[in-house]
Amino acid sequence: MVRQPKFTFWDGRWALSISSEIDPHESPRALFAYELRRYRAAAKLTQRELAKRMGYSDAMVGMVESLKRPPSERFAQLCDEILGLDGTMERLYIATTWKRAPDHFRPWLEEEEEATALRSWGHALVPGLLQTEAYAREIFSAAPGTTPEEVDERVAGRMRRRAVLYGSTPPLIAALIDEAVVRRPIADAEVMKGQLSYLIEVAQHPAVIIQVVPYSARAIVGLLGGFLIAERKGVPYAAYVEAQPHGHTIDDRDALSKLVRLYDVIRAEALSSKQSLKLIQQEVVNQSGS
Repeated sequence: MVRQPKFTFWDGRWALSISSEIDPHESPRALFAYELRRYRAAAKLTQRELAKRMGYSDAMVGMVESLKRPPSERFAQLCDEILGLDGTMERLYIATTWKRAPDHFRPWLEEEEEATALRSWGHALVPGLLQTEAYAREIFSAAPGTTPEEVDERVAGRMRRRAVLYGSTPPLIAALIDEAVVRRPIADAEVMKGQLSYLIEVAQHPAVIIQVVPYSARAIVGLLGGFLIAERKGVPYAAYVEAQPHGHTIDDRDALSKLVRLYDVIRAEALSSKQSLKLIQQEVVNQSGS
């Protein structure tokens, strides 16, 4: 199957590449398709033969393997049964959904995957889509009563969200972050240096814009809380508003309109992308010397 062009980070820059095979690292669905094809081939079954045994149409297996249709839970279970697998495909199926995500966050994750643009304002932390594994681990580990297993699961989920950046048609990621996010040492110098260095790296992605709102801006309206806005073809349709003990997803038109206006007000006080990266780079130097 010939894949659509996609951007790949290579030799210090984002380059356009074309792959003739499914990249299992592109997304959980791609991994499911890749593994299904591999196990089917090992069983010496054609797509038509497997579909027939499962009771599906001839085209069904091919559509799942080519990412034209998502698998269902029943589809995964039948794959395990017919291919003699011990729940492997069902576990991969679960990874294609957000079943294990916290209830309050699951609606947003589903909206996020469909967005053509994601705009965020972070007044305290680096936005989740742009966090490193070490930085995310510090955040989740700080939550009272969280077990190591829960931390591992939440970190894995956060890293999975970053898959939207590496698909063939990544959404625009426009991240506004307060200068305090860059300066506040929520972890040791090595973790902070790694996180800030990653922001500089990912800002080279053609779909990512990072802007810092400096202390001098006095963007008081933004200090009331962070939020994310999801758009489809330029139209905002959902938002996630951060709060304690947890945030919530909204789709009310009036509330969305107010958030878009708030985002624009905050962005007007931000440094340019170039200036923002210089500020972040300087903090990396500071962390290196600490």
